[in-house]
Amino acid sequence: MPTEIPADARTGSFSLIDTPSGQLVGKFEGSLHVFKGIPYAAPPVGAARWKPPAPLPPWKEARQATEFGASCIQPVTPVPNLYTSDITPTSEDCLNLNVWAPADAAGAPVFVWIHGGALVKGSSKEPLYDGARMAQQGLVVVSINYRLGVLGYLAHPGLSAESPDGVSGNYGLLDQIAALRWIKDNIGAFGGDPANVTIVGESAGGLSVMYLMASPQARGLFAKAIAQSAYMISTPELKERKFGERPAQEAGALLGAAVHADNIADLRKAGAQELTEAAAKLGFLPFATVDGHVLPRQLVDIFERGEQAPVPLLAGFNSGEIRSLSFLAPPVPATADKYEAAIRERYGDLADEFLRLYPSTQLQESIYATTRDALYGWTAERLVRNQEAIGQASYLYLFDHGYPAADAAGLHAFHASELPYVFGNAGRTPALWPAIPATANETRMADAMLAYWSSFARTGIPRAEGEATWPRYGKTEGFMAFGETPQASVRLMPGMYELHEETVRRRRATGKDPWNWNTGLASPPLAK
Repeated sequence: MPTEIPADARTGSFSLIDTPSGQLVGKFEGSLHVFKGIPYAAPPVGAARWKPPAPLPPWKEARQATEFGASCIQPVTPVPNLYTSDITPTSEDCLNLNVWAPADAAGAPVFVWIHGGALVKGSSKEPLYDGARMAQQGLVVVSINYRLGVLGYLAHPGLSAESPDGVSGNYGLLDQIAALRWIKDNIGAFGGDPANVTIVGESAGGLSVMYLMASPQARGLFAKAIAQSAYMISTPELKERKFGERPAQEAGALLGAAVHADNIADLRKAGAQELTEAAAKLGFLPFATVDGHVLPRQLVDIFERGEQAPVPLLAGFNSGEIRSLSFLAPPVPATADKYEAAIRERYGDLADEFLRLYPSTQLQESIYATTRDALYGWTAERLVRNQEAIGQASYLYLFDHGYPAADAAGLHAFHASELPYVFGNAGRTPALWPAIPATANETRMADAMLAYWSSFARTGIPRAEGEATWPRYGKTEGFMAFGETPQASVRLMPGMYELHEETVRRRRATGKDPWNWNTGLASPPLAK
């Protein structure tokens, strides 16, 4: 429980708290204690660049925690888009987190938010992720930063040679694990229960949730998980070429050569922003690395074998994911006949089922749906099936909610559009986000989703008073559809999961091709 604040330690709206890491000065915001920019590890700068995060010694003087810390280095967006918000300043010294806690919290559930952004961009300071409304449900809310892009996910032979474990490449994931360890050691001072931590993420944050569930180093640091629009794609291996992916170390060495850095010392001398921009322009894609240590094997294998964290899970996706990510989808062919011929050439004996699910009568919609399901739909259903297989209660959802501004822009239920409802932050969306109207129906949806998510974090069962009972996935394949209102149902998109599971199974069997957005018209021919 937060330390009682003596009268002489209070100044206006400021609050003081003692943690095992040191004393913090935060702010009172209504009924909440709010602390921002708390460091959870030593700065990964200079010689510490591309090293696992090191513990930060306890500080001796009271540390100000009233402003967000720096965001992690990331490419500058030349043209603002739907997801752009001001997250400046950025720095390599960015391993910080934020806490929103009820003033009277004692043994409260802990909700840990991991932001998205393709492991390239994003920040815990984005206004959309403000944790106040969630904390008002009786939760202690934590949001974290972690290293991004080339600074977070570079594997390289020189870095592996430095490592006592002979591995490299998972620094951003190790940051997340370090943050969870800090939370376990310190969250009790804020009134949180370290034994009741839920990790939550959307998009690359959902991918991170899966990495954390798969990593032995994160075991025991969380009790539940929520994966929103996660994608269980193939992942580069450290030293071996598999599934059409270049070995991560080889990709790192090629990047070093491209920026004229012959060794790790030269790479560490490079400016962080300049190196990040150069890597992005060269097509460096940051993903975790299958290194046999932090990430023992491919995600599909870990979850299929039941080696993931045995925790309750809530997972789902949005019906319009690709409407705002159209660059992931192939172009629409000139005619329906050309579409069907291309699908038959690629899918062979699976073509009839593919065309049933994604018919030529609505080409653009079918192409969007194909990429959506291969990335997000299949992943969500696979996750709940895999968790149920190890005896863990799991809950599936489809977010299919639209509103006038989004629908008019052709963005019905677009990627991440559930977030303002989950956080209750309809008024804190990025500048180009379609405006959510202040209507009774939108308020009801936000109240319902906020209640379901906070209930799951509290008890492992998503409940919302006055709304539909969310069925466990279980044997009936139950799910919740968030359309105009929350509606419980069974068997989401029959045949969708089976088709994409079989596609991935065949690619795994041949070992030649990755599984990601190379689906439908972008798919290589499938083996039988």
